[in-house]
Amino acid sequence: MKKLFKGFMFLTLVMVVLAGCSTKAPGTDNASSKAKKGEKVKIGVSISTLNNPFFVSLKEGAEKEAKAQGADIIVVDSQNDSAKQVSDIEDLIQKGVDVLIINPTDSDAVTAAVQSANDAKIPVITVDRSANGGDVVSHIASDNVAGGKMAGDFIAEKLGNKGKVVELEGIPGSSAARERGEGFHKAVDGVAGIKVVAKQAADFDRAKGLTVMENILQGNKDIQAVFAHNDEMALGALQAIEAAGLKNVIVVGFDATDDAVKAVKDGKMAATIAQKPIEIGQKGVETALKVAKKEKVDKFIPVSLELVK
Repeated sequence: MKKLFKGFMFLTLVMVVLAGCSTKAPGTDNASSKAKKGEKVKIGVSISTLNNPFFVSLKEGAEKEAKAQGADIIVVDSQNDSAKQVSDIEDLIQKGVDVLIINPTDSDAVTAAVQSANDAKIPVITVDRSANGGDVVSHIASDNVAGGKMAGDFIAEKLGNKGKVVELEGIPGSSAARERGEGFHKAVDGVAGIKVVAKQAADFDRAKGLTVMENILQGNKDIQAVFAHNDEMALGALQAIEAAGLKNVIVVGFDATDDAVKAVKDGKMAATIAQKPIEIGQKGVETALKVAKKEKVDKFIPVSLELVK
């Protein structure tokens, strides 16, 4: 009986000791505990590319807000390379960031990195482009479908509902390209007099926009309008159109970068859809800090759009 009692006491002691040990993964609740103590929260930001003025502005908005809020921020550039982005995010996880803000290069490919962050108990926020997998606490972006439709409606109106149009698509697999294209086709596909005569990806890149547009014009110079999924491609397409000697071709972009707005003012581009990248970056950091404090945040935080013409 004494042996049984001693055995019972030993088992009880073991259970008490084990109960006192944390079973949570490293980093769990790290951000919230820091926030409660008034310590700096460390935010990791993965940008798809800093070779695009739009994302430079987004980065600057995030950095400005982090400085104002007294948070540490680490920004990495994926250089439009999905594999590099996954590797960069793994590095940020190893550096012990408390919250991750991700602007995906590819909405599918980034899933593995989001899941790695989930496993490390690090909250993930996506900006401008969404992730197609993993647990994301909030997505901050303009309504790309609405923006694409805005561009399509503008082109249809300017053409009098009749004409041949070229569409330059963004990076295949990115949510922005998919959604902007969807909105554009919602506007033009139902217009009998408008025909999309060519549709090709130029990866949101100005140089590729120039090359792709040159190739399209070799086979079809009889076009009246171009919709590009971003301003960089629109500006590249504009160069090709001017070099080909074509006049009065309506070119519409997306993002309202400084170069594009100037081109609109100069009468070279017809319009661009204005997003607000600085605001997206600021809202990303604002949301990250709320998440760190375990405050409730919306699953989707919209940023308004505007047609600049």
